[in-house]
Amino acid sequence: MKNREYQQIDPQALATPPPRPLPEHMPKRVRRKWEVFPGKNRFCCDGRMIVARQSGVLPLTLGLILLTSGLFFIFDCPFLVKHLTSCIPAIGGVLFVFVIISLLQTSFTDPGILPRATPEEAADIEKQIDNPTGSSSSYRPPPRTKEVVINQQVVKLKYCFTCKIFRPPRTSHCSLCDNCVERFDHHCPWVGNCVGKRNYRFFYTFIVSLSFLTAFIFGCVTTHLALRSQGGNGLVFALQASPASALELVVCFFSVWSILGLSGFHTYLVAANLTTNEDIKGSWSGKSGNEDIGNPYSYNSIIKNCCSVLCGPMPPSLIDRRGFVPSDDSVQTSPVEIELPAAKNDRNMVGRAVTSGRRPPPSPPVVTLQQPAISIQSHSTA
Repeated sequence: MKNREYQQIDPQALATPPPRPLPEHMPKRVRRKWEVFPGKNRFCCDGRMIVARQSGVLPLTLGLILLTSGLFFIFDCPFLVKHLTSCIPAIGGVLFVFVIISLLQTSFTDPGILPRATPEEAADIEKQIDNPTGSSSSYRPPPRTKEVVINQQVVKLKYCFTCKIFRPPRTSHCSLCDNCVERFDHHCPWVGNCVGKRNYRFFYTFIVSLSFLTAFIFGCVTTHLALRSQGGNGLVFALQASPASALELVVCFFSVWSILGLSGFHTYLVAANLTTNEDIKGSWSGKSGNEDIGNPYSYNSIIKNCCSVLCGPMPPSLIDRRGFVPSDDSVQTSPVEIELPAAKNDRNMVGRAVTSGRRPPPSPPVVTLQQPAISIQSHSTA
């Protein structure tokens, strides 16, 4: 009988594969701050653009501008170029580009939203407050006002119970967007966003360029109809020859007055370094009962006020909407290897088995137990 050769089986080949982590133990996807933003806003392009959740009549505004300008370039410009000059579509095109760009910048730019206080910051503010009622209760409501001095003038800062912060000067809480906006002017439904410190210059450029575009189209359409009605044809013939001009004339006639008035009002605000919110409340004009209080933010110069509002450096956004949500340190444990003790006489047993022609018993496998890492992640709001 031939001697049979046996080889010892590799213990690693019999090792039990490590268990796969369960789905609940899989690491969660890291989220960005705009995904957990507490305000009533919508974000586009991975947080690069922000707009109010209730966009208002922004689609209507954009649709009216596109419709009126499109009809003007298609039906009026060819006739005016033939009978007057080729500069008309060029001027209209420049104004149209300014209007669209400034509208989109106003609608999708952070107006100056202030981040809400973290629980630690809110607790620290409450600790610094004395109990005004003298009661022994542990709860102490925060004060409603705080006074600061700006240009030798006392300005009151109100406490925001939603954001848990004292609002900086000229800051107000927008009820529609549910955010505190720095240098809050107003919430404009026509652009679908708040108008504040970071997008006011875009809003002003929008209404001024729109007023010029509306007046320009109104004048060109009137000239077009007047030229067509010459020679005894009459206005009815001109309207029948170009019915689109009649629609443009109606839209521009009813909108040019309100747009021109709005542009003039905001020009006054820029020259005086005021906001719509301050002007309506009469904060510095004596309407609120403080007749001796002047505007502490005015430079007493129209040029300086205009440069400060429209030409100053663009402040950075404070909400960091594309940043990652901070998380606690993950609690992880290293893999635990449990090695079962092997028999002491494995070699002797193999040798005896070879000489006797019997198959040796397999060595006990090495079992490796790997404990999946446990990750604890908390999502905090910006």
